[in-house]
Amino acid sequence: MSGHDHAHGDHDHGHGDGAPHGSRKSYIIGFLLSVVLTAIPFALVMTNALADPRLTAGIITAFAAVQIVVHMIFFLHMNAKSEAGWTLMALIFTVIIVVIAIAGSLWVMYHMNVNMMPQGEMAGPMTGGATGSMEGM
Repeated sequence: MSGHDHAHGDHDHGHGDGAPHGSRKSYIIGFLLSVVLTAIPFALVMTNALADPRLTAGIITAFAAVQIVVHMIFFLHMNAKSEAGWTLMALIFTVIIVVIAIAGSLWVMYHMNVNMMPQGEMAGPMTGGATGSMEGM
């Protein structure tokens, strides 16, 4: 009996943590999806296919969100079963914190812009106001 003879189901190889591991097929599918989800927004921008830049930005944002999900599923192997659901719970918590941080930052920047900008004619060297006029020199 050689050292290589053991039962077929005994191949643990240190992967007994219960986390799913991807196959070559799943990595190829993930890669192809990532390429397509990158190429389409790139083509939209480079060909200027849409006249409205806000619509283009919205479509790019949607493609980015889908690509994040593709990466999490195909490359990070995140699902509700891995690590008894703690990975998914950590992701949800992270998303909530990021949304709060982004929304709070946008709220603060908007209110700073509204409350700090002068309401009248801006006077300065670059605006052509009273102090920035080069006339008569």
